[in-house]
Amino acid sequence: MIIKNISENIFHKNIVKIILLSLSFFDLSFCQQSKPENYLQKPSQSRFYANDITDIVVHQNTIWFGSSKGLISTSNDGLNFSSYANISGIGEGHIATVNVDKDGVIWISTVFDSTTSVGNMDVGGGLSYSTDSGTNWNWIPQPVDAVSDTDGGKKPTTVAVSNITWDIAFKDDEVWIGSWAGGLRKSTDFGKTWEVVTPDGIPFDVLGNLNHRVFSVINAQNGLWVGTAAGINKSTDGGKTWTLYNAQNGSGISGNFVNGIAEQIYQGRSIIWASTWKAEGENEYYGVSKTENGGLTWETFLEGEKPHAFAFYENEVYVAADNGLFKSIDFGKSWALFPQITDEYGNSIMTTETYSIAVKGNDLWVGTGDGLAKTSDRGNTWKIFRAFKSTAEEGEPATYAYPNPFSPIRHNVIGGEGHVRIQYNTTSETTVTIKIFDFGMNLVKDLISDKTRPASGDYYELWDGRNENGVYVANGVYFYKLELSGEKTAWGKIVVIN
Repeated sequence: MIIKNISENIFHKNIVKIILLSLSFFDLSFCQQSKPENYLQKPSQSRFYANDITDIVVHQNTIWFGSSKGLISTSNDGLNFSSYANISGIGEGHIATVNVDKDGVIWISTVFDSTTSVGNMDVGGGLSYSTDSGTNWNWIPQPVDAVSDTDGGKKPTTVAVSNITWDIAFKDDEVWIGSWAGGLRKSTDFGKTWEVVTPDGIPFDVLGNLNHRVFSVINAQNGLWVGTAAGINKSTDGGKTWTLYNAQNGSGISGNFVNGIAEQIYQGRSIIWASTWKAEGENEYYGVSKTENGGLTWETFLEGEKPHAFAFYENEVYVAADNGLFKSIDFGKSWALFPQITDEYGNSIMTTETYSIAVKGNDLWVGTGDGLAKTSDRGNTWKIFRAFKSTAEEGEPATYAYPNPFSPIRHNVIGGEGHVRIQYNTTSETTVTIKIFDFGMNLVKDLISDKTRPASGDYYELWDGRNENGVYVANGVYFYKLELSGEKTAWGKIVVIN
């Protein structure tokens, strides 16, 4: 697991947040955590629920998805999905990470935004675990230290601000978590108590020590591996002693922001792959770093790419990155970039940014900011899952646009162009025409004219935010007219903000 849905600007923003984290400087009373209220008694089952997929974990026949809309699962390879949003025992916010231990206990962490006197801050929503496949959940407040916990020069983290758990791992009966402001911690009693473990033996201090700001942690065959803002740390004795690999000490990794670590087991070999982003060093660069000998030597690949997550199928390596999905069949010597993900109906994932990835049998699952995709034939064909409200449902408008407000340079960017979807439904074979107007009702764009839709169903059309001359429209409110032959004319509104 990694910081699947946190882009480069969030990394650097969090540095500022940590520096600002001086408890006497602003009001943190909002961070007092309370147990989540009891909303729903059991998960609801329906179609897919979210378009921002931050994490994917496979356990036996069930696939778990972390998203901005909460936890989602499927036990029948996507025929239907269960949503765990607003369930008692699950913390506030979106899912930061998901993992399942050897006994089938599901663990998640959450993160939410809140307002402080210094602006919006990310706040750890705590951890939750389920011992019965997600039916019931137990919530644990975000682990913090007591104000008085200063033994040996330790500088405690006493609030949940910027204290987000980005990764969870398991070793024997221990639960290990990696948190930005909370550091590396372990628990042997299901989260009732936590022990801070610094990956360098230095007293805990996230303000002054980059190596205590943790992004990722895994328990591999050859030891514990921890990714921080200062490199990769390895321990072969359960966290008592550590070895640090960074871009400055000759190890050969590409960068010190290590937002993801994964282990590939192939023919008895343990291969460690890491997402190593450029931090502050002049010679650092974005890329993937790999070791096949326990860290003695490292190789780097995909220079300049910003990776997020890894998945493996025998000798195949998959990397989810900002510029798309990469694959190697020779352990990184050569790479292929998948083309834009498009299904048999012509629907496409309208972004290159892939955040999460997992393999289940012959199926490859890919999580993006524009939905979830699955291929069973190594990318030759795809099935796309996307959350939307059908305009055919009672009480829904005849058409709507999303995302809305829409930024042509930020939303659903593919090939350098952003896109907004105009959603509608048909009740029979028809043709569709869409025209876009400005606030003064001047024609801006003939989007489509008499396009055939051969059957009833839910459809969408795409607009890139440009006018008839190919120029981006100005910020403001725009109206569109949807005409379906033989049916009513409908109007919708799009707010454009760059």
